[in-house]
Amino acid sequence: MPYLFIFFTAIVILLAALAYLGSNYLMARRRPDAPASPADYDLIFEDIEFQTSDGLTLRGWYIPARSAAPAPTVIVCPGANGSIDADAAVLSWFHFLNLNVLTFDWRGHGRSDGQRVTLGCDERYDLLAAVDLARSRSAARVGVLGFSMGAAVAISTAAVCPAIDAVAADSPFVHVLTAVAGGLRERGVPDSAAFSIARLLLTAARWRTGHDWQAADPVRWVDRLAPRPLLLMCGERDVFAPRAEVDLLYQRAGEPKELWRVPDAGHRELPARQPEAYRRRLTDFFVKSLSD
Repeated sequence: MPYLFIFFTAIVILLAALAYLGSNYLMARRRPDAPASPADYDLIFEDIEFQTSDGLTLRGWYIPARSAAPAPTVIVCPGANGSIDADAAVLSWFHFLNLNVLTFDWRGHGRSDGQRVTLGCDERYDLLAAVDLARSRSAARVGVLGFSMGAAVAISTAAVCPAIDAVAADSPFVHVLTAVAGGLRERGVPDSAAFSIARLLLTAARWRTGHDWQAADPVRWVDRLAPRPLLLMCGERDVFAPRAEVDLLYQRAGEPKELWRVPDAGHRELPARQPEAYRRRLTDFFVKSLSD
């Protein structure tokens, strides 16, 4: 009997340590990407900072439209790993369409404040603050382009923010549980254990932050976007968003909606696989969606 007690105690301690360390990894501040600047693409820009409703300072770039008249604004939301630097190249696409462009680092990323990442739960406050900033600068309309976690946040935030007029989502996860399990599988965890460990990590994260991270799953919110347009762009080899989950997300979305799949693309690989088609779809979507 004492041996069984010792055995089960050791198992509990091991699971608790795994949950704590694993949730630390999920929540840890992200390391920024290699530095970049809109000036690298001959863009005139402004370094900006603004406050979230829960008191954090976020920082990013604002690139005004070419004309002086009020113009729509595209807010570009990066993914969970890195910083805005990695996506600097796409900013010129929208500037040359005579759109304002606003991009920023999430809390716990890059130049922004914060030490905790919640994979889309608290980050919704960040996007709401960015929309407020765009509106304060006389944005005629507001579109959001999100990558990975940024795409998931764009969907869940637009559902409660009527000031967002259109959403383009590149490689969004549908369920944060699947995204965490996909990250574990990429690190060599067997499929049979990945979801169980992911549930354990998310349970620990919920206990430590006081928030249910899965409450922000895009699939719970996407039906509230219509009649605002939604463009979903996904790779069929994306381990963070399997085809069946993307199908469910698309089915629950109202019209107008569009789904573009790239068969040989993994997570966030669409521009590398089909660069011209990718750029054309994004620019055409925002020209159409944000026009008067």
